[in-house]
Amino acid sequence: MDLDKLRTLVELSRRGTMAAVAEATGYGTSAVSQQLAALERQAKVPLLEASGRRVRLTPAGRRLVGHAEQILAAVTAAEIDLTASAEPSGVVRIAGYTTALRQHLLPVVDELTRAYPLLELEIQEQEPDEVDSLLDDDQVDLGFEYDYTLVPRGGRGVCTLLSTSEMKLAVHPDLDLPDPIRTPGQLATFRDVDWIGNSRDSADDELAARLCALAGWQPRVRHRADSLDLVVDLVLATGGVCLLAEEAPESRRLRTVSVRFVSVERRMWSVVRDGAQDWPATKAVIDAVRRHAAG
Repeated sequence: MDLDKLRTLVELSRRGTMAAVAEATGYGTSAVSQQLAALERQAKVPLLEASGRRVRLTPAGRRLVGHAEQILAAVTAAEIDLTASAEPSGVVRIAGYTTALRQHLLPVVDELTRAYPLLELEIQEQEPDEVDSLLDDDQVDLGFEYDYTLVPRGGRGVCTLLSTSEMKLAVHPDLDLPDPIRTPGQLATFRDVDWIGNSRDSADDELAARLCALAGWQPRVRHRADSLDLVVDLVLATGGVCLLAEEAPESRRLRTVSVRFVSVERRMWSVVRDGAQDWPATKAVIDAVRRHAAG
């Protein structure tokens, strides 16, 4: 079976329509249709079936997608294996959340540039769901994502744990409350106050909800912001509460309180497409970030 046709089938499984595949790959819609028809002839079984004005994968098509993803990853791994001993070089396109970039990637850029003069980095700030989409679309090579122990993401691709940081309740410095919080009942202080969440990702809302569910109630998430500085400003202005990672510099402006009755941690992950984890350039960046986060 032709690899390009297998890639087209995988893209259809991810994007859902011929038009979306055409837009993503640069092929015309008719060319996409012809590739899939040729793949059906090679496979000797129907891979697609009509669904209104669209098409969908048959059970055989879905099974072939699973095989195709493994085949394409193996081809990528084989290509990389041939250059695994080469010096890291070329452009590494990176997307990640603000804290990972600011605190752990940017501090090692100079180190990487001096160690590997042929290595170039392209960096953009994105939330985890956005990173996944960019990896799927082959618009970036490496992502840095976060999740929480109470809200695991199970991200796509090859995920490597780089560091963990305790999540703490962050409140106005003048607020009187138990420190640390040792039982779910002690969360009652926050039952009738405003919670501040993330405006670009739902994980913060879910983390607050799962934490408070242990005490038997739902938090009132009233404000949302993308900037951590703005999150802190909202806490100070409203007397509200949020959850911040212990390592976040912004948390120094607030009073932070540990939760002891359950583990609440933020985890930082590197994410690459399957088969690309051993590309020398990507591996060099991941290793440098891991060392910095550990230090």
